[in-house]
Amino acid sequence: MSEITTEAARRRTFAIISHPDAGKTTLTEKFLLYGGALTAGAGAVKARGGRRSATSDWMEMEQQRGISITSAALQFDYRGRILNLLDTPGHRDFSEDTYRVLAAADAAVMVLDAAKGIEPQTLKLFEVCREREIPFMTFINKWDRPGRGALELLDEIERTLIVEPTPVTWPVGLAGEFKGIIDRATGDFIRFERTARGSTVAPEEIVAPDRAEMEEGEVWASASEESDLLEMLDRNIDTKTFLAGESTPVFFGSALTNFGIRALLDGVVDLIPSPAPRPLADGSRRPLDSDFSGLVFKVQAGMDKAHRDRIAFVRVCSGEFKRGMIAVGGGTGRQFSTKYAQTLFGQERETVDLAYPGDIVGLVNANEVRVGDAIYAGEPCEFPVLPAFAPEHFMVARVKDTSKFKQFRKGIAQLDEEGAVQVLRDPDIGDQAPVLAAVGQLQFEVAVSRLENEFGAPVELTATRYTIARTTDAASAPELRAMQGVDVLQRANGLHLALFESRYWMDRVLADHPHLTLQRMVAEGGLF
Repeated sequence: MSEITTEAARRRTFAIISHPDAGKTTLTEKFLLYGGALTAGAGAVKARGGRRSATSDWMEMEQQRGISITSAALQFDYRGRILNLLDTPGHRDFSEDTYRVLAAADAAVMVLDAAKGIEPQTLKLFEVCREREIPFMTFINKWDRPGRGALELLDEIERTLIVEPTPVTWPVGLAGEFKGIIDRATGDFIRFERTARGSTVAPEEIVAPDRAEMEEGEVWASASEESDLLEMLDRNIDTKTFLAGESTPVFFGSALTNFGIRALLDGVVDLIPSPAPRPLADGSRRPLDSDFSGLVFKVQAGMDKAHRDRIAFVRVCSGEFKRGMIAVGGGTGRQFSTKYAQTLFGQERETVDLAYPGDIVGLVNANEVRVGDAIYAGEPCEFPVLPAFAPEHFMVARVKDTSKFKQFRKGIAQLDEEGAVQVLRDPDIGDQAPVLAAVGQLQFEVAVSRLENEFGAPVELTATRYTIARTTDAASAPELRAMQGVDVLQRANGLHLALFESRYWMDRVLADHPHLTLQRMVAEGGLF
């Protein structure tokens, strides 16, 4: 094996997805604790080297509201492997960001609340995994609190997602009375002890089944019977069906108390596939040990308030990335230097000199690239297009202080590049009063906050009469603009969007003018 394929085999690149409040961000930080990327002290998880608290939720609004608004990348070591963890927004209003992040992942960990099971956003995120053919593991969280029965939750997973749940661990004790887990591979009972605020690794005691029966009594007997039932039903881990998306390994635990975290993290290392050659737009696959190539799946500004720079998140897909190498941006075909390359740990950054397939590299101020671009050295390549989502909410943005128009225009352009919100312009007006188009209302709040705090351009938003959008083309635009209840605006990439007052009116236009180009975007209502 070449050095590149050897290093790729050490990588595990995965995303964590969940409905809001299922415990995804807490689980992310406990992964870092168990991986040694965080140290504990004073009852709280703290960053490496005594720096500020390292959380994937670094944006001020995220910390205020306790929800994930933007995705984050974190890298840490565990059991001799390099894990690249991609934390995703849980809120449906940012599902387009989640879709882009999943394009950079090889697998996902789906987090469920033991009391709520599969929630609407969970189902939508699962559909994205299925669409992208991404295998996923399931972590049933909050078993330290009252919740539903374990068998009932497995039945819901199978019935709703049409996948076979194959428990790797099984809880001892009902939800809210968590004693530990059965390791179904060995039959041993792993008993946990609580730690203060879950700030340190939970002590684990491995107990043989005979001793567990004596010490735990009926609680152990009930859990053991259920585990035996699963064995009779052949609900055991199957790597082939897992990788095909037909089954999901299931783990039980509590991210808050650190119960079951080690078993889940071991599952990530043992079950999630290492990077493989990724498909290109023409249907071929670029070998791992060929020339360098990477996918730009996210662009983010404002992560470092001191420098106000722009970072392009790149998933290395093939070859060896070397800091300072000359790469080509597939969108423009222009060469650029990668001198300012960093590895990311939430908001923290460190210079990276080498990276291999599966790694996430942050390119600082690589203004030549956009979301969805391929970057490469040597043989050119192009990855499948990352589609845009159909917006459902439309607001006109105007700067409150006209002396701040330059900052306003810069901020609007940056938000558009990131995909934080879609920016639509009337060619006759330009940036004077662009229309912001969003999947959900919370995107507007983030846009307003960032325009004011990052760019110093307070804005006011005005509601429009539009409720639905379709893509169109330059040939159809003049006729559509001449109609009542319709407008045609453009994105910076040249895409034309026809905006309609109502679905009824759009259907009328489609029926009366079949020669016009009007096409659905990827999704409406968040995801699919």
